[in-house]
Amino acid sequence: MTTSSTAHFPDHFLWGVSSAGHQIDGGDEHADTTFLEHVTPSVFKEPAGLADNSWNMWQTDLDLIKDHGLNAYRFSIEWSRIEPEQGKIDKTALDHYDRQIDACLERGITPAITLSHFTAPDWFARQGSWFNPQATDWFADECTRVMQRIGDRVALAVTFNEPNLPHILAMGGLPPEAIELQRACLDAASAKAGVEHYRAGNVAIPEEFDELENGFKKAHRAAVAAIRAIAPTVPVGLSLSVMDDTYVTEHGRELCQQKRDACYGTWVDAVQGDDFIGVQNYEQLVFGDDGIIPPAPGEPVNGMGTAFRPESLAHSVIYLHELTGLPIVVTEHGASTDDDTLRCRFIEDSLAQFAHIVRDGVPVKGYFHWTLMDNFEWISAYDSRLGLCSVDRENGTFARTPKPSFAVYQHIVETTVL
Repeated sequence: MTTSSTAHFPDHFLWGVSSAGHQIDGGDEHADTTFLEHVTPSVFKEPAGLADNSWNMWQTDLDLIKDHGLNAYRFSIEWSRIEPEQGKIDKTALDHYDRQIDACLERGITPAITLSHFTAPDWFARQGSWFNPQATDWFADECTRVMQRIGDRVALAVTFNEPNLPHILAMGGLPPEAIELQRACLDAASAKAGVEHYRAGNVAIPEEFDELENGFKKAHRAAVAAIRAIAPTVPVGLSLSVMDDTYVTEHGRELCQQKRDACYGTWVDAVQGDDFIGVQNYEQLVFGDDGIIPPAPGEPVNGMGTAFRPESLAHSVIYLHELTGLPIVVTEHGASTDDDTLRCRFIEDSLAQFAHIVRDGVPVKGYFHWTLMDNFEWISAYDSRLGLCSVDRENGTFARTPKPSFAVYQHIVETTVL
């Protein structure tokens, strides 16, 4: 961490929401994920299609953020829209993001961008994705062109979203059939594309996890250098998926430590020198002698099948700060549930404990809730709901309707002093 890094952040705490282009925009026909959604078999339950139509309704989304008292918005810059074919830059896509940045600032919203939120161009996947030795240079070029256009107006830049996710899912109890379906999906994509290895960032097979993450690490360092070369005062880092791993037995402690070493420990060297690290926390895992202990009978669970544990956010923030020595930005936190009453309670209880550790001096610069509205949640498609707003996709209006949890979050933002 550079000694001046914290001075790059705004002098106010960032209270916002996060989103990702493929999950809300719709119509990104040149993305690798779109291609993977249309092979047989596919690991994705259904294609994203128009998603939430945010490519056209983004101003409505910004108005929702402003009207609910938030001062920050994290969204992704989609590489496949900017460079739909290798070497061919779509300036209209850059224009779109340019306008979106300006519109954020006009509304008093601090823009935070993610350069790679899982998706990449189809041409990139056809050439092996992050396994290709040239991937680092290609991604650095993308970061350069983006920052040349909007780097003078963004508040922070996240290079990669959850690049540790493959190991997280594998060690969190992902069933073997899910892993084999990913393998079959990649094989089908390779055959359809007529290439030897069609690869993507969020569809992976165990024997390639280490090589994939090494590709991410190399590309991250190159991206940090590219971003700083253009916009040296913009804080830059990456985000990690961080579960609150805990234990109740001695062998459970050993299993917990193995999980932490594999999922987080390998990233410490890769992030040194960054301005912050992003924490993305949704759940707590409790390890016993036989592995992960399931929730008690009758205990409310989220869409991931784990119990609502509001202490998990504060625990995860403290853990990752102590592990890396870096300031923290909570780049995602939320709950997958159809019961908004549970979400309301979870937000209240989580942020009460979170605010306590921030007041105690843990260097946290912002909190971004996942997510603004119900969206496309990857392999579960539209069955997993984490939004503060519902979206009318059935009638094709894509009307956004705020849930009570949005008002709860707004009240916390308006009344919490950090």
